[in-house]
Amino acid sequence: MALTAIDWAIVAAYFLLSTGIGIAFTKRGGESLSEYFLSGRNVSWWLAGASMVATTFAADTPLVVTGFVYNHGVAGNWIWWNMLMSGMLTVFFFARLWRRANVMTDVEFAEIRYSGKPAAALRGFRALYLALPINLIILGWVTRAMIKILTISLGLHDVRLLGMNVSGEVLAVGICFIITVAYSAGAGMWAVLWTDLIQFVIKMTAVIILAVYAVRAVGGMGALKSGLTAHFGDANAALSVLPIKMGPDGIGAYPWMPLLALFVFLSVQWWAAWYPGAEPGGGGYVAQRIFSSRTERDGVLATLFFNVAHYAIRPWPWIITGLCTVILYPAGIGPAHDHEAAYVQAFVDLLPTPWRGFMMAGFAAAYMSTVGTQLNWGASYLVNDFYKRFLNKTASEKHYVTISRLATVFLFLASALVTMRLQTIEGAWKFLLALGSGTGLVLILRWYWWRINAWSEISAMTASFIVSLVAITVIKPRFPEGDLKADAYVMLVTVAISTVVWIVVTFATAPEPEAVLQSFYRRVRPGGPGWAAVSQRGGYGREGIPGGALAWTNWIAGIVAVYSSLFGIGKLILGDTLEGLVMLAIAVVAFAWIARSFREERTVTLPAVREVA
Repeated sequence: MALTAIDWAIVAAYFLLSTGIGIAFTKRGGESLSEYFLSGRNVSWWLAGASMVATTFAADTPLVVTGFVYNHGVAGNWIWWNMLMSGMLTVFFFARLWRRANVMTDVEFAEIRYSGKPAAALRGFRALYLALPINLIILGWVTRAMIKILTISLGLHDVRLLGMNVSGEVLAVGICFIITVAYSAGAGMWAVLWTDLIQFVIKMTAVIILAVYAVRAVGGMGALKSGLTAHFGDANAALSVLPIKMGPDGIGAYPWMPLLALFVFLSVQWWAAWYPGAEPGGGGYVAQRIFSSRTERDGVLATLFFNVAHYAIRPWPWIITGLCTVILYPAGIGPAHDHEAAYVQAFVDLLPTPWRGFMMAGFAAAYMSTVGTQLNWGASYLVNDFYKRFLNKTASEKHYVTISRLATVFLFLASALVTMRLQTIEGAWKFLLALGSGTGLVLILRWYWWRINAWSEISAMTASFIVSLVAITVIKPRFPEGDLKADAYVMLVTVAISTVVWIVVTFATAPEPEAVLQSFYRRVRPGGPGWAAVSQRGGYGREGIPGGALAWTNWIAGIVAVYSSLFGIGKLILGDTLEGLVMLAIAVVAFAWIARSFREERTVTLPAVREVA
């Protein structure tokens, strides 16, 4: 069924709204680099948190989740659910410290924590590494997903443009890109934040509506469960939120999730692997929004809101629709039997006007929110941490804003080339996880242990990159396609070797100078036993970490609260009311504990610094 005039009017209205926001904030965003990349550090927690959630709700996300669900049932989402533990570390251990660091990018951190040429080299290398290969891969997989969406939903054909044949899907994505570049390049972070908020509302409304229509299409929740039993052989295999099963011989593993892979996901990956949006120690565009926050408290609350919404609230509409596609499209879509594409086909087949147009606007919003963030984030590295730091240190703020806008357009053009090279979205996810597998512990400890130096990070990044590529080449071919044991072995080998390398390098090289350590401690006040010697020499005494013991209890409470909310919402949706209410009650208690500790923290002040002769 083709889109009607009403559907197209809804899509056009969304594009006009996004463009209008960009125009409204262009003057303000152009005042300085701080306004362009950090909204003048004056953003409330709810706006910063909503932007984090919107950014990670990309056009590819519902498609990937549908693929997980088709192949492995609900529990297949543990491939990314495990990252909550890292996200909660950021909330209670790093968000405050990032805000105190008062930097423009997480890469700039290198030159307040370390010193000399190694620190400068680390900053410059990470700026280019994250802005170009990593950022362009992310932009590429999001665009690849959008091409798939537009191809199926609009049935686009090739067109003749400027004497060349241009595929219709590329033309449509180009329109999305041009509008996104217009508001992100023109107004910077202010436009990204406000469009993110609007886009999140549109996206969530659209996917909830599609889930309702999908359940109706299969005959209701009871018919859905029966159909899943036929496909998976057991309803629990499809609907269980746990990636293990109880049998006569005790706890067992599903064939798709070997116990080794489960062990790696739950005990290693979340702290060892760097991944966009779930970086150990924080970082990336999550840190960028913490920097933008008005206060430390706003930064912490924004990150907490993000983790609750990202893991507990947002997934179930995707999961329910994904489960319905198992019944509606058992063979997938097209000759390639594409199960991810079944999500798009469901909205094409099931939604009437005007919801069809609303869903198209939702996909455009999902695409544009991620692309807008990635362009602004990548440009911040290229300009603040490379161009301004190494090429032109004395130009005016207006000049740097102009260069930032040009960098945004450059990233947009470069990502188009990367898009053509990507084969699968899930493959790109796993590739990035493998590349960053050995860096997580250094990114955590650099905040809480004075002995970490610039060479620690440089050696960890280098070893992780080399070892992961070798491991992928040597280990993966030994396993069947899609076997998670291969990914587990790649990660374990990479983490083990990289950790040994950076620890040896750390103790084989000199620590950072005392003046640098004291300057960093005075600026950030991380506290804890890892800084005891430095803090005592600086006249601060033995300080605890921010939040003290409550930081640890809040971390555990946060994990319990979000997982209980996630599972409780799922149980209610699937009709298991009593179990769902019990889990939600546990979540309420855990959230109440966190709220209580936040209230107590309001009266806590940092101790005065004693002058040292």
